[in-house]
Amino acid sequence: MKRPERWNALLELLARDGRVDLEQAAAELAVSTATIRRDLDELARQQMLTRTRGGAVAHNVSYDLPLRYKTARRASEKQRIGAAVARMVDSGSIVGLNGGTTTTEAARAIATRTDLAAEGGAPAVTVVTNALNIASELVVRPQIKIVLTGGVARPQSFELMGPLATGVLDQVSLDLAVIGVDALDLTRGATAHHEGEASINHLMARRAERVVVVADSTKLGHRAFARICAIDEIDVLVTDTGAPDELVARFTEAGVRVVRA
Repeated sequence: MKRPERWNALLELLARDGRVDLEQAAAELAVSTATIRRDLDELARQQMLTRTRGGAVAHNVSYDLPLRYKTARRASEKQRIGAAVARMVDSGSIVGLNGGTTTTEAARAIATRTDLAAEGGAPAVTVVTNALNIASELVVRPQIKIVLTGGVARPQSFELMGPLATGVLDQVSLDLAVIGVDALDLTRGATAHHEGEASINHLMARRAERVVVVADSTKLGHRAFARICAIDEIDVLVTDTGAPDELVARFTEAGVRVVRA
């Protein structure tokens, strides 16, 4: 296991349990305790955790991993979800994308669709996003027109937030809003850890003709702090094949079309 993968795994353990035990982590990751000790020391230096004598504990703040630490988690599932979303995009569409690892995969899949090309080299698809990383990847694609909102950047997600971001979204209309979420629950709807992100994501969904939520199966049936939109505001859920049949049926009964990629 490479170092970035170990760091991801350690941070997942920390997010799940609130603490990491040195010996237990070494056994789970099949590496030496010396390796885990060095990893925890480095993560502590980056202020991602607090070291203890036998391991580490989470900071006593709301725990939301930065995007760079999420990229390796369930990567194949997110790539399949992204490819399924890309197949929903028609030439001439205006697509909204918020930030996150799954929407990033959707953006990459849209960018690599060879059939999305307008005559004369003009852009065939317009992408409106508040995610700096998505904009930087797509801006070099001649078939895609990029509209980037303004706003204040949140380092954890590379998303732009605040009045400058809402000012742009208030002026546009979207055919499709692709919204990545931290959790999706039938009662609470789509939710995010950060209230500023949830507010921007809510506005993006409200400006769209059709709302597509992208979430791997580990996010289903859970709730996060801030609400993005209610379940009846979601047209399509794209998830992976690990989503339980019973839960998929309940989303379908609530009026959401579920695509398992």
